[in-house]
Amino acid sequence: MMVGAVLLFLLFVIFPVASGIGPRMLGAMCVGAGLAFPGAVVYLIVPRLLDRYDPEPWYALVLALLWGGVAACGMSALVNSLVGEVLNQAMGQGVGNFASLVISAPIMEEATKGILVLGYLYFLRREFDGVVDGIIYATFVAIGFAAVENVIYYARAGLEPNAEESLRAIFFLRGGLTPWAHPLFTSMTGIGVGLARESTKPVVRFISPVLGYMAAVTLHAIWNGVTTLPSGGIIACLMLPLWMIFVAAFLAIVAVLARRRGSIIRAHLIDEVALGHLSQEELDIVASAFGGITAYFRKGSAGVEFVRAVARLALSKWHSARAMKEVKHTVSMDFIIPLRRKIKELRGQGASPATGPPPRR
Repeated sequence: MMVGAVLLFLLFVIFPVASGIGPRMLGAMCVGAGLAFPGAVVYLIVPRLLDRYDPEPWYALVLALLWGGVAACGMSALVNSLVGEVLNQAMGQGVGNFASLVISAPIMEEATKGILVLGYLYFLRREFDGVVDGIIYATFVAIGFAAVENVIYYARAGLEPNAEESLRAIFFLRGGLTPWAHPLFTSMTGIGVGLARESTKPVVRFISPVLGYMAAVTLHAIWNGVTTLPSGGIIACLMLPLWMIFVAAFLAIVAVLARRRGSIIRAHLIDEVALGHLSQEELDIVASAFGGITAYFRKGSAGVEFVRAVARLALSKWHSARAMKEVKHTVSMDFIIPLRRKIKELRGQGASPATGPPPRR
């Protein structure tokens, strides 16, 4: 899918923009990339901070970025271009542009971004624990998508007659005021998929991703629709304070969910201390907000691996306990014994970041 999407991306995104390639076009695209990609790196700090208790594997996050920036952009560009062209030919100029922006773009873009999050639920089930992970993966996909989209917008603005003014305005709007538009939309799908991971009820597992996707499409369509209204610019400006409040509330909810994960990890490791598998200091480090950083400064990458294994043990026990209430089996049950062995091996290699004596054998 990635290889096919690369071809679609080149055909429907890069080639149309660069059809009149020349020094001016090349310079505009370089300026666009120079503005979009550093901003994307800064935006990634937020999901990484939320992921501090049990960081997701780097390869999953990199693939999410690439999927958003290449696959989702390529597939969406294909469908949106076809919808716009067909309807413009059939119903007149402007109808296709409206349908592409307000109908096709929200449906297709949120589908192509969300399919990666849904795929992780099934193919990376060991790493995908719940709502927080769904938001993190969705945010990475959306930031990758938005970064490439911004390159195109910035390049087009740089080619207009009043290039400097246009580029300044579009950068202020997309890079300054609304950088969290795509991450916020796609996070609705991430929340839905995360609820499906946490729930043991078949109805919730089926309907929550659907409802999450519908919420993502609705928010996306409303936002795009405002810009098409005759006084869309004025309405968009009036909506900005409400938008900022909404984003702040969303980030606050995500922060609460991240703290909830820390509480879950601590609650499911208390018996490990009682059994002698962990020391109290090790528990305190793993359950702390920045235990991974503490472990890194004390023991390097081996310490980070130790903290990650202990956090994974706690989350596997959490999933298993919820599954047992429904008298069901979960793949997380199969991880508990191997993780205990791995923790013991890592401690034997001196990877434990605790300074106190090891727990009793």
